[in-house]
Amino acid sequence: MRIYIIRRLLLMIPTIFFVSLIVFMLIRIIPGNVVDIMISQFGMAGTTQVVDRKAVEHELGWDVPFYIQYGKWVEGIVVHGDFGKSLWHQQSVLDEIKERWPVTFELGLLGILVSQAIAIPIGILSALRQDSWSDYLGRSVAIMAIALPSFWVGTLVIVYPSIWWGYMPSLSLISFTANPIGNLQMFIIPAIILGMSMAGGTMRIMRTMMLEVLRQDYIRTAWAKGLRERTVVVRHALKNALIPIITIIGYQLPIVVGGTVWIEQIFSLPGMGRLMIDATSQRDYTVVSGIMVIYAAAMVLVNLGVDLTYGLVDPRIQYK
Repeated sequence: MRIYIIRRLLLMIPTIFFVSLIVFMLIRIIPGNVVDIMISQFGMAGTTQVVDRKAVEHELGWDVPFYIQYGKWVEGIVVHGDFGKSLWHQQSVLDEIKERWPVTFELGLLGILVSQAIAIPIGILSALRQDSWSDYLGRSVAIMAIALPSFWVGTLVIVYPSIWWGYMPSLSLISFTANPIGNLQMFIIPAIILGMSMAGGTMRIMRTMMLEVLRQDYIRTAWAKGLRERTVVVRHALKNALIPIITIIGYQLPIVVGGTVWIEQIFSLPGMGRLMIDATSQRDYTVVSGIMVIYAAAMVLVNLGVDLTYGLVDPRIQYK
């Protein structure tokens, strides 16, 4: 396993390199140059615009060829661990990410916990009571969770309670250290909405895998021995049905790093999703590039963690 992990970690280097190169190029292809935006915002126009543009480009380091800009940026990351500074605020990209990431981490973690707390029990119950009213109810809930867009549900949750009962969720961030209860009250509604949107697909896969496992011969043998339903389900069936669920959780974990744009936007949560949207709209290239590189590294590490978890769940899986 050690050689397998080392090989996978070494493969991270070219993966992240190509991601950084693609992002560094693509963000600059988006229509609307950051220099033009700065000039228009500061009201620079007329005959002095050319002079001012050159000064701004020099200050931003854009008066050198593209490959030199990319080389300096990569050198700063590799040698100094410096992702650069925001083009607008002159604040370190890492500092901006450190400010926003705790919000995204809390929202994403709560959302994933809510998702699995809903999906796994309902999926197991639907499989055990196949074609019963509880099965039809569980499948209907799964389809509804998949069909309803989270941004639409979030908008309804904001609008209608304020009209009917005069209730409005807090739109200013409450720190967990300052007020833990208030912080959880602020995050619980968006976390439930996020969790429901992720739970639908997990429910259906959980039901399908449990049905497949429950039809295996070793499960029939366990039933024939007179074991209790809980023992058969938890100790024999559930473990083998969890491998696809682990894969789904692996795909959901990047939310903890990258955030969810719509939920953070609707509930005014200053997380990574909003930072990405704001940086993209302002053409803040260094911020967008830094976020995407960190996101890519997190994705690769999560995929490695998911692959290693397979071996813990199913001892038949070997890494050679």
